[in-house]
Amino acid sequence: MTNEIGFDSDKYLRLQSEHIKERISKFDKLYLEFGGKLYDDFHASRVLPGFHPDNKLKMLEQLKDQAEIVIVISADAIEQNKVRGDLGITYDVDTLRLKNVFEERGFLVSGIVITQYHGQQAADRFRQKLDGLGIRNYLHYLIPGYPADIPLIVSDQGYGKNDYIETTRKLVVITAPGPGSGKMATCLSQLYHEHKRGNMAGYAKFETFPIWNLPLRHPVNVAYEAATADLDDVNMIDPFHLEAYGETTVNYNRDVEIFPVLSAIFEQIMGTCPYKSPTDMGVNMAGNAIIDDEVCKDAAREEVMRRYFKTACEVKKGNAPQAQLLKQELLLKQVDVKPTDRKVVSQALTRAELTGHPCVAIEMADGKIITGKTSDLMGPAAAALLNAMKEYAHIPHEEHLVSAESLSPIQQLKTQYLGGHNPRLHTDEVLIALSSSAATNEKARLALEQLPKFKNCEAHCSVILSEVDEKIYRKLGMNLTCTPAYGK
Repeated sequence: MTNEIGFDSDKYLRLQSEHIKERISKFDKLYLEFGGKLYDDFHASRVLPGFHPDNKLKMLEQLKDQAEIVIVISADAIEQNKVRGDLGITYDVDTLRLKNVFEERGFLVSGIVITQYHGQQAADRFRQKLDGLGIRNYLHYLIPGYPADIPLIVSDQGYGKNDYIETTRKLVVITAPGPGSGKMATCLSQLYHEHKRGNMAGYAKFETFPIWNLPLRHPVNVAYEAATADLDDVNMIDPFHLEAYGETTVNYNRDVEIFPVLSAIFEQIMGTCPYKSPTDMGVNMAGNAIIDDEVCKDAAREEVMRRYFKTACEVKKGNAPQAQLLKQELLLKQVDVKPTDRKVVSQALTRAELTGHPCVAIEMADGKIITGKTSDLMGPAAAALLNAMKEYAHIPHEEHLVSAESLSPIQQLKTQYLGGHNPRLHTDEVLIALSSSAATNEKARLALEQLPKFKNCEAHCSVILSEVDEKIYRKLGMNLTCTPAYGK
């Protein structure tokens, strides 16, 4: 864990908002697609230390009076119960959460668009829910032959079949819970409808990764590939930009591959394509706000290792193909690291080997690493967290904050009344017990007060942790990885 700063958020906010204002001035209305996450961009905050997870929203707040937000979700994502990995909630739940977050920050949310619709029943139920909540919603349909059949796409049977999204402001921000939601298609559909109505509307893309003016194999750009391994994204030199301007810039395969089609769609809608390359479409000043390249490189290498472990565990669980893991192994080599270079990994594995039990290692803010192992009383995640809380609170390790007598009834409840087979306590159960003790035990109260200090701490478990322990570590803001093996 490092507290070093490599990124100047204030400079980024200033540069990014200036460039967006410049784009807005060119059109009657600008549809701005947000690549990545508009809110809670934890990936960016991990690989660019100093980048705040809500930076993009802060930037938009400077344009609040001109802007409104449209949230896009794919009907397939609803049907498949797709989960946002960093928060552990489904895309439909996150869509409603995002709407509330934006409105609490004073933004106008125009509505929710369900894209790629072709009669999915789960999407119909979600739409009924939105109707019941009084939330404006729209359907955009799956277009046969998309994106190759341009005459059909740019017609009344293609984009023209989609619901027109009613908007009133000069800047329309299109965002989504995650990738593959249909944001770009939503923007292009709106351009079609706007130009049929005689409005000069434009399109731009708010990008963060890959960072166009960093080298192709810069660790920050490689970390983006690692984060999107499930989408088969590959960073590459933008050939259209190189040809048009003689300048080497970095983009990714999906935008490069689709650009000739986009260019043809723009020409069909607007008469001419306003951009000469995919890089032209983006508004991305992130590279200009890096103030310590080495700090960002180190942070990005750490992220590549974290992504490797995440994929390895998903492969072990049968949730991802082996090819994804092979790609992550290649990316490790590109940034010249091994999985065991992650400090908490070697500590967790060494302690597990010495004790013969699963172990968790937590790296604290000062770099000190605290471990905890499985015992008859609690699992390794709970033990390590409790030990680290004591360390932060300067409480002797041997001192018990919660008596075995007070924990025993919880174990009894789990096994005798709730049908559990494992009497060991998970992290949430230990924290609840500690909270109960805090009413009468000053040191237990002091230990609980340390919990905010775990935000951004690194942690590793020598086996795959239970879902409940993972969730608690995630809620505390910890960067957890696991060795892809099951505990006994």
